[in-house]
Amino acid sequence: MSIPSLRERLASEFPAALLPLWAVALLLPFGRSAEFGALLCLAGCLMLLRDPARREQLRGRWPLFVALWACYAGAAAISAPDAVNPAKSWGTVLAALRLLPLGLYALLVATTPLRQAALQTGVAIVVGFWLLDAWIQAATGWSLAGAPEAERLSGVFGAENLKLGPVLATLSPFLLIVAQRRWGWRGLAAAFILVLVPVLLAGSRASWFAFGLVALVMLWTQTRRPLRFAAALALLAAGFAAAMVVAAHGSAAFDARIQRTLQALSGSQANVDFALAGRARIWQTSVAMIEAHPVNGVGVRGFRYAYAEYATPGDAFVQPDGSGAAHAHQWVLEVLSETGAAGLLLWLTGFAAAVRAWRRAGETQRTAAFAPALALVAMTFPLNTHLAFYSAWWGLLFWWLIAQYCAALAGNAPETAHA
Repeated sequence: MSIPSLRERLASEFPAALLPLWAVALLLPFGRSAEFGALLCLAGCLMLLRDPARREQLRGRWPLFVALWACYAGAAAISAPDAVNPAKSWGTVLAALRLLPLGLYALLVATTPLRQAALQTGVAIVVGFWLLDAWIQAATGWSLAGAPEAERLSGVFGAENLKLGPVLATLSPFLLIVAQRRWGWRGLAAAFILVLVPVLLAGSRASWFAFGLVALVMLWTQTRRPLRFAAALALLAAGFAAAMVVAAHGSAAFDARIQRTLQALSGSQANVDFALAGRARIWQTSVAMIEAHPVNGVGVRGFRYAYAEYATPGDAFVQPDGSGAAHAHQWVLEVLSETGAAGLLLWLTGFAAAVRAWRRAGETQRTAAFAPALALVAMTFPLNTHLAFYSAWWGLLFWWLIAQYCAALAGNAPETAHA
């Protein structure tokens, strides 16, 4: 019996058909370059769907993804006819079309548990590389992207693109789950520590919360019993506290962010706004937009153009050119202010469809979908602050995760060899 070569083993464990999906994650630090992965998915769809068998294979798999996409794009389309900036809003609606190939390609090549495991392992390797770079930057002051930003660890994303924290927190389930599956609880604990310190030093408090949520869910999957969960939670809380104390002593910038956060406890409106980095003003303005445009909002991606009209006098976010804050910094307020109650209803319909698909799936499909599902929970948990879900970059990451989720739940029919 011949022993497979290293090349054959790599080809078996990391199929080339998954490269377009891996490319999205790999290119995330380079801004819009991640769109190249979506372009590769489009090319892959055009090639694979020439085969009648492939078209038949896709027939029973596409409804969930297309339904979710229709809710997202439909909310944007409803907001566009009377938008404050029609060109921007209609451009966003048209740009949503580029997201369809992500899901369709994933449904063609990544529905079996083995393919999902390979896809998630590849993502975990990418995240692990980012973490290694972040640890080097924390220790030496330099990474592949150069020096960190003055107050935050920036890693491979660079000092001008402070998205290390949100991306690490969102994609941490891939590394944690892969480590747990391969090395048990020891691997999970090591991966947790590996992620925790860079997330803390990246300085995004929304990321701290998101990673804490991921940690809680992972802790429950390991314990499954209330008493064991409570004991493990106490250890986890102690670990979090110890890490924060060490980080505060080792990083003046981190300590400053902790002190700023504590300002919210004073109760005064000014201190709360200071602790929230001005987001209280942004949320107040978004509520004014919602009250003025309750049905279909000011138009998708129109927040910055409508901001000045609804801001309070002296708002520092209002720019000389009449624009304002880029987005609402909270997805419910983003959807309500830009697409109105009609848009929010479509979003909630999409959430309900996604949850219903999870509940109807078998244990094998749920296991395969757990990593992207947990990442989506961390990304969209409403009691947090968020990046803009209708922005090109964050929206692409959002739909890349949805594509994986839908593919994992679509079934376990085997892919053919030429996939």
